[in-house]
Amino acid sequence: MAENRQEEARRAQEIRAGETALGIELGSTNIKAVLVGKDCRTLASASYGWENRLEDGIWTYDLEQVWAGIQTCFTEIKAQFSAQFQTPLRELGSIGVSAMMHGYLPFAKDGRQLAAFRTWRNNITGEAADALTAAFSFNIPQRWSIAHLYQAILNGEASVKEIDFLTTLAGYVHWRLSGERVLGIGDASGMFPVDEASGNYDAALISKFDALPRVKAQPWKLLEILPRVLRAGACAGHLTEEGARLLDLSGQLAPGALMAPPEGDAGTGMVSTNAVRKRTGNISVGTSAFSMHVLDAPLRQVHRDIDVVTTPAGAPVAMVHTNNCTSDLNAWVNLFGEFAAAIGHPIEGKELYGTLLGASQQADADAGGLLNYSCLSGENITEVEAGRPLFVRTPHSRMNLANFMRAQLYGCFAPLRLGMDILAGEEGVETDVMIAQGGLFKTPVVAQQALADCLDLPISVMKTAGEGGPWGMAVLAVFAKWHAGENLADFLDETAFPQAERTTLAPTEAGKRGAQAFLAVYQKGLAVERGAAVIPDHV
Repeated sequence: MAENRQEEARRAQEIRAGETALGIELGSTNIKAVLVGKDCRTLASASYGWENRLEDGIWTYDLEQVWAGIQTCFTEIKAQFSAQFQTPLRELGSIGVSAMMHGYLPFAKDGRQLAAFRTWRNNITGEAADALTAAFSFNIPQRWSIAHLYQAILNGEASVKEIDFLTTLAGYVHWRLSGERVLGIGDASGMFPVDEASGNYDAALISKFDALPRVKAQPWKLLEILPRVLRAGACAGHLTEEGARLLDLSGQLAPGALMAPPEGDAGTGMVSTNAVRKRTGNISVGTSAFSMHVLDAPLRQVHRDIDVVTTPAGAPVAMVHTNNCTSDLNAWVNLFGEFAAAIGHPIEGKELYGTLLGASQQADADAGGLLNYSCLSGENITEVEAGRPLFVRTPHSRMNLANFMRAQLYGCFAPLRLGMDILAGEEGVETDVMIAQGGLFKTPVVAQQALADCLDLPISVMKTAGEGGPWGMAVLAVFAKWHAGENLADFLDETAFPQAERTTLAPTEAGKRGAQAFLAVYQKGLAVERGAAVIPDHV
């Protein structure tokens, strides 16, 4: 007991001395920050809600809100730290920034933003993505930065000639905090294909891109405008005086903290679920959903629904990405919340989700013949061109709350299952463990079992399932500051997850049959969902 008290006293002294790491992640609906000690244990956390918006047919965010969110989170982190340790937070050991991957964020030499931020959610680069996939013999999805860049060239956008720096959202925030134009290899692999051996962009494909006739007319070469690539553990610069003032409006934070390579949310998802070794995998569930499978052998062929990206250490990963997951479910949950408030029995947050998701446990295994297409935006895997959420039933469907919520869950996971079938069926990819994370899993069992049944795979959820990316980014910041040169997977096992608690649920026979029945009807009805795309937007 005395030894434990001494250890905690020593830890508190280290924390007061600045041996901490800050992880920041800009997700689809929340900007979050987590402060940890160098043992990766959480000290403080904060969140700021934000939403993308559809403007002139472009899904985008205002970059001013980026800083409002980060500053709000850091102010709350400081308050929690001061209350816990009776001292102000004036110094950080290291900082890491993570964000939604892909998209288009171009800047001129004088720092001007040249175009509205085009997020991963946009399905507007089909011509470019198809042309680059054919030229590279490598799948280039519509959301990748290089597809956005080439589409802007094909569209004749005048600002393209002014580009001095093209980056992701994480790369942008890191640049403003440190002055460094760099990117973690996982995030970089969603801008342009990378080579595992060199740890850099694929040189042969860079040459092919620069040789394209429309590209040759530009005043820059691609490598001149892309961020420099770094693996996990590298020093990616230090917090500047300007960056410190931008992060902490009070002006109390000292500059100098080591900056970890900025990463994408896929990479921090792998870290936060301890799934960076070969043959491990994870599933992240949120506004979008994606499964990550760390490969032990290259894929045999190019698949338009399978991305090849990397872990933060640079190992190749097969990624199945769906543009849509919980947005439509969240909208229905909010509607039920409004109804509860209207009848004088308000219920919200975790209790509201728990009540509604819990009702699905009484559902028919096939959701009673109800269908839900959760496409708030276009969906590549199901070839839906525009966002048209659609709930469908026949006169004979069994319409009740339980079946409605089961259909919502299956609708969230159905596109992911269709993409993962390619990996298992056509490529024979085997994954030894599949760990899921995301806010849906804060309600125990329900979404986890639905996911297991829908994917026909055992699904594990860690106790930290709801913490996700910002904690994973803080862990990468710890790795860069105190464990540089070590193996990332070993570090996670020994430092971040020494006694990880997890639960695993296998698909049930009844649940698996029900999910398969739902999926069969879901696929037959896709023509209806695709047809709904002709309905014009009224924004």
